[in-house]
Amino acid sequence: MRVLLDTNVFISHLLSPGRGGSIQAIMEALLAERFTLLLPDEVLDELTETVMNKPHLANKINSQQLGVLRTILSELAESVAPIEGAIPAIGRDRKDDYLIAYAVIGEADYLVTGDKDLLVLEQIAGVAIVTPADFADLLT
Repeated sequence: MRVLLDTNVFISHLLSPGRGGSIQAIMEALLAERFTLLLPDEVLDELTETVMNKPHLANKINSQQLGVLRTILSELAESVAPIEGAIPAIGRDRKDDYLIAYAVIGEADYLVTGDKDLLVLEQIAGVAIVTPADFADLLT
């Protein structure tokens, strides 16, 4: 099973590590290599920029936590080559279209997100767009 996780999944993990729930189930499944994580550089870049540039996150997530997660993700994930050229407009929020494009190019089975602008699409080109809770249920 090939999966692209949205940045919001990683941020949720950093904000509440070890607290159980669907995010922890997903991260445990990732560490156990129960699915293949697709990881474009843009997702890592967005993760870092979001944490560092939003004070409410920067106050709760330190750079060491972020660095450890980035290292783990880079070691476990399958890299996805950068997209050359324009990314087509697909969703309600144009800034999310890169996730859909990478999911399709990486032949993902699932795009996991908490973003309602993506979830409303439900499925694009064979990629199911699901919540973390729905994906965690699939892992059980």
